[in-house]
Amino acid sequence: MSKLTTKHLNDVQRPRVSLTGYDSAASIRQTGCTRAGSNDTSRWPRPPTRRPAGLARNTTKELFYLSHAKVMNDKDSAVEIVLQGVVLCPQYLFIDNEWVGAVSGKTFPTIRPHDGKTVAQIAEADKIDVNRAVAAARRAFRRNSEWRLMTPSARGRLLHRFADLVERDADYLKTLETTDNGMVHTMTHIMVETAVNILRYTGGLADKIHGTTIPSDFEGLSYTLKQPVGVCGLILPWNAPILMFVNKVATALAAGCTVVVKPAEQTPLTALALVALLAEAGMPRGVVNVVTGYGPTAGAALTHHPHVAKISFTGSLEVGKLVLQAAGATNIKRVTLELGGKSPLVIFDDADLNVALPFATEGVFAHQGQVCMAASRLYVQAGVYDEFVRRAVEVAKNRKVGDPFLTETQSGPQDEERDQNRNLLKSRPGSERSHVATVIEIASKTTRLREQIFGPVQSIMRFETLDEVIDRANDTNYGLAAGVFTSDIQTALQFSNLVEAGTVWVNNYFAFGPHNPFGGFKDSGFGRENGIEGILEYLDTKTVNIAFPQTI
Repeated sequence: MSKLTTKHLNDVQRPRVSLTGYDSAASIRQTGCTRAGSNDTSRWPRPPTRRPAGLARNTTKELFYLSHAKVMNDKDSAVEIVLQGVVLCPQYLFIDNEWVGAVSGKTFPTIRPHDGKTVAQIAEADKIDVNRAVAAARRAFRRNSEWRLMTPSARGRLLHRFADLVERDADYLKTLETTDNGMVHTMTHIMVETAVNILRYTGGLADKIHGTTIPSDFEGLSYTLKQPVGVCGLILPWNAPILMFVNKVATALAAGCTVVVKPAEQTPLTALALVALLAEAGMPRGVVNVVTGYGPTAGAALTHHPHVAKISFTGSLEVGKLVLQAAGATNIKRVTLELGGKSPLVIFDDADLNVALPFATEGVFAHQGQVCMAASRLYVQAGVYDEFVRRAVEVAKNRKVGDPFLTETQSGPQDEERDQNRNLLKSRPGSERSHVATVIEIASKTTRLREQIFGPVQSIMRFETLDEVIDRANDTNYGLAAGVFTSDIQTALQFSNLVEAGTVWVNNYFAFGPHNPFGGFKDSGFGRENGIEGILEYLDTKTVNIAFPQTI
């Protein structure tokens, strides 16, 4: 369909809420919710004296379900989205498997980037709320708790049930993501599919974490154990909320950790929906907690908390430095940082431009350039430089910018509040908000070749030799990703070996899999996500030495 409409959504089958497979031990004691999309900022009292309107109650499981949510399309008509079991309570935090209000009672708005309208009021967590969440996670991690007694295979089955529920409510999650984030609807489809793949893969890894047996120099046995580090603080970026929630949470749970999630204040809604699905999947109390709020308050409280063993942060370099300082302020936390990049993409004379051009275009313009590994520095060899620039300009001119819910839209809104370079990116005339046109600049040495723009700006530069372009590609403080297009395998291998980047793509760009470790060099951060290496970030290694009995 070309446009998301009420008619299309009304055609969707509306099954009754099913609690099949729901673990009563993980039941949620609901303290009140509001409709997503409502501008009503009134709060239900704590504890509530009556059931909030729009909620159906299942007395057996003591679980409330939001019957539907209102999400506004571009013509401001209400679109009903069926929540097949999804709990969405934006004015509340999720702590110890309960929806609870912020102690201060404060809320803040989450804004739809497409037109700047308020989608919902969100609970504003502060230090005291973070303390409650960490305390719940600590209880869940105690020896002999339900979570600690759960076998690795059972943790894997939990993640597979979570994947089933994400698939079940995929349409709702995609709509919620586009509404709150501005990501074009065709891209949210890819994000949700990728999230399910991550859950399936990581669930399969849960029972494959093991140590090693080590030859010893004494009469005995030496072996290692891999054990979860404890309570983890997971701080999400605003540009890919669903993917980042699933990636970080699934990895921590597979390792056996408990977590407190702090979503970006700009895009909190899908984190609340996803944690409700986790509870429905049978997650024990306190294992995953979500606190919504601002970085300087809720985020700072989480990174400074002495009972948090690890922080995983994805975001800007500036904030990453603050996280690193906070991690050593009260205790020594393990830290994983992914801080973006200024990634080079190199196109040699022998490359097939029909293949290279689409990858180069999507590599920097996808999601309006709001991607950490965007190919924002494009180096084209002299022999094909003129032709490539001509074709690249034509493609950029014809890129469709507009309503993110339209299937033909290739670039959605560029949110001015989130954009770090708003004076560079000019809004397209006639747009409702910052629907930013693509920008191509023929660059040599400018500040923008070193700074992460996080917008649809493609800098194209000419080069002559392999040695030259390797030096120029590495002339940055970032090192997240790089790409090269060439038909010469020796050129590809040499570039891949010498470029300073955590991920290198050859004759493709943005090819991902949950089994591929992902992370950066230099100021792009350290530690890895995805695959076996991603799970190891959440584990401690213990060495055990056992002496054999002495024989007479």
